[in-house]
Amino acid sequence: MAKGKQKVIITCAVTGAIHTPSMSPHLPVTADEIAEAAIGAARAGAAVLHLHARDPKTGKPSQDPALFEPFLKRIKQETDAVINITTGGSPHMTVEERMRPAATFKPEVASLNMGSMNFGLFPMLDRFKEFQHDWEREHLENSRSLIFRNTYQDIESILAIGNANGTRFEFECYDISHLYNLKHFVDRGLVKSPPFIQSVFGILGGIGPHPEDLMHMKRTADRLFGSEYEWSILGAGRNQIPLATIGAAMGSNVRVGLEDSLWIGPGKLAESNRAQVERIRTILEALNLEIATPDDAREKLGLKGRDKVAF
Repeated sequence: MAKGKQKVIITCAVTGAIHTPSMSPHLPVTADEIAEAAIGAARAGAAVLHLHARDPKTGKPSQDPALFEPFLKRIKQETDAVINITTGGSPHMTVEERMRPAATFKPEVASLNMGSMNFGLFPMLDRFKEFQHDWEREHLENSRSLIFRNTYQDIESILAIGNANGTRFEFECYDISHLYNLKHFVDRGLVKSPPFIQSVFGILGGIGPHPEDLMHMKRTADRLFGSEYEWSILGAGRNQIPLATIGAAMGSNVRVGLEDSLWIGPGKLAESNRAQVERIRTILEALNLEIATPDDAREKLGLKGRDKVAF
């Protein structure tokens, strides 16, 4: 019997906490903008929507559940996409702050960074010189001495909340050591198989964006988890589409969105999250790969279903 097409989950990370409003007029900030961007991405083929919130006046990242609720409800009403709420928030936040939205809304999926790390955003000061808000420059400059904290205790606390609520995780692995950290929690029975591993490339402080880095991640994950994991590729900045393409050709799922890259081509800002989803979808279909629906994603990732969330 001929084997069916590989179904690729497209995740779209709509706004994030890395980029600031002055960097792009297309970055969603208000609840309405985030909802519209997410709905557009879902209609273009994103099965999973990874969501952060921002202060609607300044665009500063916020983990206030009250800022999440309006767009969560609207997105759920207008799409059947899997909603994935960040526990990463911003590297400048405490772990307690970062956990609040996922604990409140009990989503099908939440993100979870698999270790503490340097998180260098300051090189963006070489590209962006003018800022609308004081916090933006400080956000980038302060990353010279920033440690994104996720200790073993922090990870265990987030896992406990998610496991109690039936939330599965997008395990964001920024380096090889993060795969070993994940294996530690799998071996302890705190992570259900198969884990959904989001390999992140190109953040200063994590693994680089060279194709050999991608291959090293894949070889290590294969050795640690065998075939018992779902793999996805996140390339930061200009690495977004090239690395997603390489990964998809090797069997991975993919992640795009304005959280990870503001660009659609050399020197050209992406006008929407939808545009990035459409771009990677065109590539996937040219590779004769099938785009996973939200229900396909639920089956692949072993999710509890959209009727069991708290929004």
